[in-house]
Amino acid sequence: MEKSGRLIVLAVFIILLACKKSGEKRDTQSAKVEAQSIDSIKTKEVRFESEGVSLAGTIYEPQNSYAALVIVHGSDQVPRMTEFAQLLAKNGITVLTYDKRGVGESEGVYAGPEVGTNNISPENLNLLAKDASEAVNTLQKQIKNIPIGLIGFSQAGWIIPIAANQNPSIEYMVIFSGPTITTKEQLRFQFYTDGNTDFWENHTEAEAREHIKNDPDRYEFTDTDPKVFLDKLSIPGLWIFGEKDIQVPVKMAVKHLNALKAAGKPFDYYLFPTLGHNTAFSESNEPVDMAIQWVKREANPQNE
Repeated sequence: MEKSGRLIVLAVFIILLACKKSGEKRDTQSAKVEAQSIDSIKTKEVRFESEGVSLAGTIYEPQNSYAALVIVHGSDQVPRMTEFAQLLAKNGITVLTYDKRGVGESEGVYAGPEVGTNNISPENLNLLAKDASEAVNTLQKQIKNIPIGLIGFSQAGWIIPIAANQNPSIEYMVIFSGPTITTKEQLRFQFYTDGNTDFWENHTEAEAREHIKNDPDRYEFTDTDPKVFLDKLSIPGLWIFGEKDIQVPVKMAVKHLNALKAAGKPFDYYLFPTLGHNTAFSESNEPVDMAIQWVKREANPQNE
């Protein structure tokens, strides 16, 4: 019963993580890409193999594409993200979005809070990173002479750096509200905030850091530190945060990114003071628009 109780507690807190500026010549016309109609975007259903299972997805390809992205999920049971993929495609980005392992038309077993399993174990994070890497390989077969990267949300802050270390074809990464602290530190923070949307009205940054550092872990598993993987990367990266986030300790993340930037990493971040965790799906279009412009700049460095 003790083990079961811990799994239930883990499920309650991990599910919170699921809520939704700093080669080869590219096509120079891409810098002039204008918004494209949905009717002009080609779609292709694909399946690809990853670690013994078949995953299903859709490729969205605009007529004039200057970059490509694979969408990496957050922690819940996420099928392919059609609307977000279409938005990117209408802005000249070729996109592959796929049903998460064990969800929708994808085979395999889903690990996560809804089924009482630990979806932030190193085994599961590495498995999801391999899925993202194979998705990149699949998309790469469909495109020519345009760079490919990863874009993701929340839990993807752990997954994307792992995948980028595995696959040299990944040229850049965009992460919305992704942690730069360890998985255990993340959960200590979430236990402390307890889903309270007014948390930052009544608590200080110093108090939050004290709890993240010293609170006892409520269960045991091997920790994952994304900074280990980020330290090995030399590709550009963009993080977008909302300062009111109660799932990711944003100021700690910014501190970590500043340290990596000072060490020469080509990492950028933007902080939106009034937004929370769901930066990509808030009422403001600015976070996603900013990400699109950043991708355009990174995909076409000769046009800066």
